Amino acid sequence: MQEINTDNRPLDLICLGRVAVDLYAQQVGSRLEDVTSFAKYLGGSSGNMAYGTARLGLKSAMLSRVGDEQMGHFVREELERVGVDTMALQTDPERHTGLVLLALKDRDTFPLLFYRRDCADMAIDADAIDPTFIGRARALAITGTHLSTETTRQACRKALDAAASHGVKRVLDIDYRPVLWGLTSPGDGETRFIADETVTTDLQSWLGDFDLIVGTEEEFHIAGGSTDTLEALRAVRRVSDATLVCKLGALGCVVFEGELPERIEDGILVRGVKVEVLNVLGAGDAFMSGLLRGWLRGEEWQTSATYANACGALVVSRHGCAPAMPTEEELFDYLSRRDEVPRPDKDERLNHLHRVTTRVPAEWPEVCGLAFDHRRQLTDMAREEHADPARLPMLKRLLVRAAEEGARRCGLAKPAILVDDVLGQDALNDASGRGWWIGRPVELPSSRPLRFQHGDDLGSELRHWPAEHIIKCLVFYHPDDALELRLEQEARLRQLYRSACDNHLELLVEVIPPVNMPQDDTTLPRSLQRLYNLGIRPDWWKLPAMSDAAWQAVGRIIGAQDRHCRGVVLLGLDAPMEDMKRGFAPAARQARCKGFTVGRTLFAAASREWLGGRIDDATLVSRVAENYAELIQEWRCLRRTAHQPEEA
Repeated sequence: MQEINTDNRPLDLICLGRVAVDLYAQQVGSRLEDVTSFAKYLGGSSGNMAYGTARLGLKSAMLSRVGDEQMGHFVREELERVGVDTMALQTDPERHTGLVLLALKDRDTFPLLFYRRDCADMAIDADAIDPTFIGRARALAITGTHLSTETTRQACRKALDAAASHGVKRVLDIDYRPVLWGLTSPGDGETRFIADETVTTDLQSWLGDFDLIVGTEEEFHIAGGSTDTLEALRAVRRVSDATLVCKLGALGCVVFEGELPERIEDGILVRGVKVEVLNVLGAGDAFMSGLLRGWLRGEEWQTSATYANACGALVVSRHGCAPAMPTEEELFDYLSRRDEVPRPDKDERLNHLHRVTTRVPAEWPEVCGLAFDHRRQLTDMAREEHADPARLPMLKRLLVRAAEEGARRCGLAKPAILVDDVLGQDALNDASGRGWWIGRPVELPSSRPLRFQHGDDLGSELRHWPAEHIIKCLVFYHPDDALELRLEQEARLRQLYRSACDNHLELLVEVIPPVNMPQDDTTLPRSLQRLYNLGIRPDWWKLPAMSDAAWQAVGRIIGAQDRHCRGVVLLGLDAPMEDMKRGFAPAARQARCKGFTVGRTLFAAASREWLGGRIDDATLVSRVAENYAELIQEWRCLRRTAHQPEEA
């Protein structure tokens, strides 16, 4: 295996090439002409590679160009969310970010339509490439499309020369798309191979610049100018000393160092993983991500190629390219039992790992929340104050302002709120898109057995939610409920959990034991254990104040059942402020408790006076903000002085 420079450089990898937006058909089995809705993902081979390697733990950077518009902002933000360095991602003031429309017609047909005419990434500015930035990395990876035009060739030449002068390893993913070389009609993005002497000549003039060259058999056919794979590889070897990695689809891949053997299988052959294919799009980018993860960590080729094959297998079983890329933990879990998982997309453990290890942000170390998702209580309050209920949406908008002001007063960077979409849709709109922690209820208030606010068609309801909104569901639940009632509530929670997973939304389950049933320190722990036994693993729990013993039991159960659970937040139940503070003390000692979401304790009195016309908007905002800030400070004070964190 080639030796990788091991000096302590701040970047492992810089990816130069296509970065775009993929619009994936949501109707599997349809022609592109018949598709009615699309999911939006990060795309482009180099973009996918930067994203995939970052998920696998490499320090990756993106060197390309996007438009100064919403899709360009999306690309930049998506890369940054997984830790990709975007310092060298240029912004084009005139051109649009490239788009690709993709469909999954059947197991062998994947129509693609590229919208890339004069797009931003093909206008990358060579003069804007800083050679010292290239020198910060251990490797530079270029994709073949950027060798197809004079503008992109200039950028590649400058980057490759800088890499050579700084001792940076140079990698080529041949990534041959005939349509992007102008060899097919604009609508034929699916065709993967057309022989063309000009393309072969152009590619061969570059091959000597690389230390590692990766491609499918068809891609080596174009690089080597022959449809005989071994002969094509020999032609590539005549102009390049690079290590060659030839992908063989489901069979795996083969690695060649030095002279080519008499037979392909006499190279370093690494068998692939058999899985049921949903979507081959993005499999090559996942393969590259796994291969580079191993190569740049100094692994043997057998190991690096095993990572590559496994990453490709996981992605072909899923919808999308970038979002389907595995994390390091997920990859190793799959490798530990790959022979038992012919359908990764159906494996519960693997899907849970993918869900919880790809959440953004990765952690919420503190959640100090102002909860005003109340519907029935505020409607009752308006009636009691003889106020027009039509004022309640404005009240909720003012409470958003109070949350922002209270957070500012005590230096909380990101407020947390719970707000509904029945009376609070405008408030939700005001808070969304700002990086806040936002919970949104789905339960019908006070329902027992549990009912959902907008009916049982959760899929249709949740598909319209922004990805940042966290589903909050309050259930009045006791493990000793009558059997019929308990089973009905559990069935609805399971339905909700499945819908949350399907719609890629986080779920908070709030459990309150009914007041008319006996309770002790085992009630809530037994409730959580029962729900975990049913396969319900919410991202968050919201629980009432408990004793130290109950908290410790809850912590042990969460640690044993789902160590990736984000944590617990404490609820308020309209307790007086001083009672609330006393209830914080045991919770603050528990590592699993991330904070609180408290409502009427903070806003009820001021809201009642506002509805009654006795105070104005500014006074309402100030009073609620003061209460909110006071509770945040109390929580933080208790947290700082706590010395008995929970052992999970």
